[in-house]
Amino acid sequence: MPPEAKSSGDDTPVCCPLYHEAVEMIGRRWTGAIVEVLLQRHGSLRYTEISHAVPQLSDRLLSERLKELEQRGVVEREVSPGPPVQVAYGLTDMGRSLEPAVRELKEWARRWLN
Repeated sequence: MPPEAKSSGDDTPVCCPLYHEAVEMIGRRWTGAIVEVLLQRHGSLRYTEISHAVPQLSDRLLSERLKELEQRGVVEREVSPGPPVQVAYGLTDMGRSLEPAVRELKEWARRWLN
């Protein structure tokens, strides 16, 4: 039985563990903003471009979040040989597939949080 179909034996709702994992991943502090900025570009952005797009985000947290997203397969790191060596970040197919969910969340925010 898939995790989302599990039941506690009564009518008590049960949270799907995969849904929970997805919300925890994208809901980490600043992760959603990073993904949203990369979705806007439809390509890769250099570290400093991401940093300027989300000015409240510290360098330490940006670096951590990019590493986490890369490890999860959402972001890919592209290194162009130099000099100077340039590093850019872009969404993988997995990351780009978040676009409908991000778009819907933005619409919800505009409607209810404005």
